[in-house]
Amino acid sequence: MTNRRTLLLASIGAATAVPLLRLLDQPAIAAGTTKFSYTLTDAQWRAKLPALSYEVLRHEATERPFTSPLNDEHRAGTFACKGCALPLFASSTKFDSGTGWPSFFRPLANAVGTSTDSTLGFTRTEVHCRRCGGHLGHVFDDGPPPTGLRYCMNGASLTFTPTKA
Repeated sequence: MTNRRTLLLASIGAATAVPLLRLLDQPAIAAGTTKFSYTLTDAQWRAKLPALSYEVLRHEATERPFTSPLNDEHRAGTFACKGCALPLFASSTKFDSGTGWPSFFRPLANAVGTSTDSTLGFTRTEVHCRRCGGHLGHVFDDGPPPTGLRYCMNGASLTFTPTKA
């Protein structure tokens, strides 16, 4: 039976399939003109990361919505970059946006960078790790107070470390 959620997920899948296939043939972000303090060769990134994390972090792919176990992570702790382990978000800034991806209203200080992304035919703000340049997701202006921002992150680009009791 088809319902709104099924149609929405199918639309998202169709909208991301063509750009995703195009992105898989592009060079890694760290190979560009931007210099990052943590760099590896493409072969080293492939060896270090699981396949989906490699595609997301190094080639700006997007994981399917509602697939990341980090969506259901509610313990106190820190979310970090899966590529270089830089702490990115405190769990106290995580909220359920209903989008299917882990969402936060504020990154940690000096943790992320942004750039303009027009791959889907409209302009969005891409979020990347400040240290390794890995693609994390996008930021939108429809989040909750106090910032009004929604950092919509790919769970495949993150790790979670709970706070020690």
